[in-house]
Amino acid sequence: MRKFTEKAVVGLSEVGLGLDELVRHGARQVIQQAIEAELSALLERFENVKTLHGQRAVVRNGYLPEREVLTAAGPIPVKVPKVRDRSGSGVKFNSSIVPPYVRKSPRVSAALPWLYLKGISTGDMSEALSVLLGEDAKGLSANVVSRLKAQWADEHAIWSRRDLSNSRYVYWWVDGIHTGLRSENSDGQCLLVIIGVRPDGRKERVAIGDGYRESKASWQELLLDLKSRGLQAGPLLAVGDGAMGFWAALEEVFPTTRGQRCWFHKMGNVLNALPKSQQGKAKADLQAIWMAATRADAYAAFDRFVTLYAAKYPKATETLKKDRESLLAFYDFPAEHWQHLRTTNAIESTFATVRHRTTRTRNCVSRPTFLGLAFKLIEEAEKTWRRINGPEQIQLLLEGIAFQDGEPVQDDQPGQQKLAA
Repeated sequence: MRKFTEKAVVGLSEVGLGLDELVRHGARQVIQQAIEAELSALLERFENVKTLHGQRAVVRNGYLPEREVLTAAGPIPVKVPKVRDRSGSGVKFNSSIVPPYVRKSPRVSAALPWLYLKGISTGDMSEALSVLLGEDAKGLSANVVSRLKAQWADEHAIWSRRDLSNSRYVYWWVDGIHTGLRSENSDGQCLLVIIGVRPDGRKERVAIGDGYRESKASWQELLLDLKSRGLQAGPLLAVGDGAMGFWAALEEVFPTTRGQRCWFHKMGNVLNALPKSQQGKAKADLQAIWMAATRADAYAAFDRFVTLYAAKYPKATETLKKDRESLLAFYDFPAEHWQHLRTTNAIESTFATVRHRTTRTRNCVSRPTFLGLAFKLIEEAEKTWRRINGPEQIQLLLEGIAFQDGEPVQDDQPGQQKLAA
């Protein structure tokens, strides 16, 4: 087989061929050539950028530690070069052929729960993974997958017993996830998921349990378990949809926590009660409510919607009216946080693939397996979570400062006393 020139390798990359395709043309040598060609292109782009002393600003700076990438030809060692940006503008080199996140085993482990939840049984896992990793991928037999599932279940069990006495949460996103998986006891099993925001603004897994059809009893059991492990108080605000037993359970276990109904779910419920011919305009009218700058403006948009649609579509307006105050609770919190508080998107985005799955697993799963799979899914997703906007505002909330229309309410009295003195 003839050797590929750097020009040819760049051509392969430009037409969209991925890592596996390049491996078929020469494995390690071609991968390394392709990475070097990518680096050359980057250096050429910044060739005319100079420092104040006339030196090239972006130059080579050695290699990252060698690592293995699992490919169709088996594990391939690669060395990705680094660059140094003398100008301080932050230029970095990331290979598109071998991205920073491509590893031998962590990405394989991350793919397995998704494949299982999408309807691939243990016996079919190796065949499914061969599509992603090549026919020669090693160490991915049904026995290995079974051991991994048992390990995930153990990890979830240990995590679910962790001490929470030092934990504090400002916000929670709460949802019940119906995966379609059949459990040993029932088809009504669903995941009960809570994701929280810590005082430093970081998002964190709080609870991953299971229950029967999102019942009050199931949520109450989960919340009481959190309390028994040391959680002193609930969050200031919990965000969720209206079809859960969570709200009744929350009122009994953490009664001081306020509730914010998810606008994504509410808009879906309202629009479903309208004919398709009206849904486009109605959607814009609903958005005018939760996008209003102040609570007063939101009330005005709310009343306008009811006036426009109540006569012809009473079911739609009643669906909206019953949760009026809980839909607008976010106005009593920092404006920087509003985009996080109006929906349960933190959970929705994590489980989007599961929610839209069209097949069912051909075998029932045990309760530990069911929870272990969910645990690994959220663990992987958590690596990409970012802090919420305006984390510095959290301290004001924890100090008991009230917010109105997203702004802190200033108490003029202390200032007046100071001025008089």
